Amino acid sequence: MLQLGEKIVIVSDAFEQNLPIGEYGYLIAYDRNPDNAFDYVIRIPKINRNFFVPADDVQPEELLIQHEVEMTTREALIDYALATYNEQLFHQVMNGELEQEEEEEIAPEVLSQAEFIKQVNLRAWI
Repeated sequence: MLQLGEKIVIVSDAFEQNLPIGEYGYLIAYDRNPDNAFDYVIRIPKINRNFFVPADDVQPEELLIQHEVEMTTREALIDYALATYNEQLFHQVMNGELEQEEEEEIAPEVLSQAEFIKQVNLRAWI
């Protein structure tokens, strides 16, 4: 749930209210009426107007900036891999394997069945 006064960006117009998509606004109120399809009341200072909007039509500015940073980083890595002819890096970035490698390093080592039984027996003996 968004906080009051939070800076938001309009990302869609589900009810075709002629919302200015891509414009910044501020969350000024929650619409708590259960019979209403709208979740928030937002104020767009550029056009000096308030709108009732559902939660899917707006996103926090920070979330959009974070997504843009991730996309820019990915594009920079692709450009670097192409410029240096680094085929392995290129395939890792294109297949999304960079994040998986970081997760694999954190994952514990998998033991074979014989090693697992040996570990259990050692602990049971102690």
